[in-house]
Amino acid sequence: MTQLKNDTFLRALLKEPVEYTPIWMMRQAGRYLPEYRATRARAGSFMGLCTSPDFATEVTLQPLERFPLDAAILFSDILTVPDAMGLGLYFAEGEGPKFERPLHDEQSIRALSVPVLDKLQYVFDAVSSIRKALDGRVPLIGFSGSPFTLACYMIEGGGSDDFRHVKAMLYSRPELLHHILSVNAQTVTDYLNAQIDAGAQAVQIFDTWGGALSHAAYQEFSLAYMQRIVAGLKREADGRRVPVIVFTKNGGQWLEDIAAIGADCVGLDWTTDIGLARARVGEQVSLQGNFDPNALFGSPAAIETEAGRILAAYGKGSGHVFNLGHGISQHADPAHAAALVEAVHRLSRQYHQ
Repeated sequence: MTQLKNDTFLRALLKEPVEYTPIWMMRQAGRYLPEYRATRARAGSFMGLCTSPDFATEVTLQPLERFPLDAAILFSDILTVPDAMGLGLYFAEGEGPKFERPLHDEQSIRALSVPVLDKLQYVFDAVSSIRKALDGRVPLIGFSGSPFTLACYMIEGGGSDDFRHVKAMLYSRPELLHHILSVNAQTVTDYLNAQIDAGAQAVQIFDTWGGALSHAAYQEFSLAYMQRIVAGLKREADGRRVPVIVFTKNGGQWLEDIAAIGADCVGLDWTTDIGLARARVGEQVSLQGNFDPNALFGSPAAIETEAGRILAAYGKGSGHVFNLGHGISQHADPAHAAALVEAVHRLSRQYHQ
């Protein structure tokens, strides 16, 4: 494999010395970029983008052509995993992802099993293609949804405001939910390891909906399964460590617990002060975050002020990967994203002297 020209992101994840704080943005390849919208139109659909290694490579590299980001992230979707399990993923115009066969009865739940990874070969082909196209420019991040987040979509049949069906199962038939989560955890472990084999140099687990759980339920139904995944991941490839990032949106109250499951980095949303988070988890993990995505609707001067505040809150030393507290809005101005990247690179150097 080509030697990395910029490994700042990987070194920051492992709390090794860096010259500046690296930055990438969740959902950095997406609808806010006109070039992405043009490629998606050529692909014909969102799934057309995801299932074509050539299109996935093209859109993964688009934000890197605009901004000097310190990492690329595989263009895919977390719901490719339950789709491979036979749930029938489709995207309804204006409604988001849906499943033709959600897990609404005990028979379908008991029949759920770890899929043959060949069904996701297009993802691994995309990883290999992107890694080759990057040619060592920056590291490539692979990812998956967490077992609980995937289960939310699998049981609800799509997005949800209240997670009524998954929580009904959690409280009335927890053994059924545990079966789904167990299958999901093994699948995600295999899936991420296959991404690492294909060339991913770091991986992130997106626990988007774990923060909707009670304290006790989070420990049992989300965190325990992410810990199982982390324990089963390959942690070295190409002669260097493959860092693991765990991100629970609205999970700031569980920082110490998340930091203890064995990942290298904990992602933060914008509701948690990063300085206080650093004080709480100490040297145990690095931290990723946590600029409010909607702050990108402010002026470039306001964006710089907010970026500076977060950098100052984290303070001196390595172990901070700058990111948004969630995905970038489709309505964001690319020029404002550029202002953020420039400000982070410029303002952070004083903290690494």
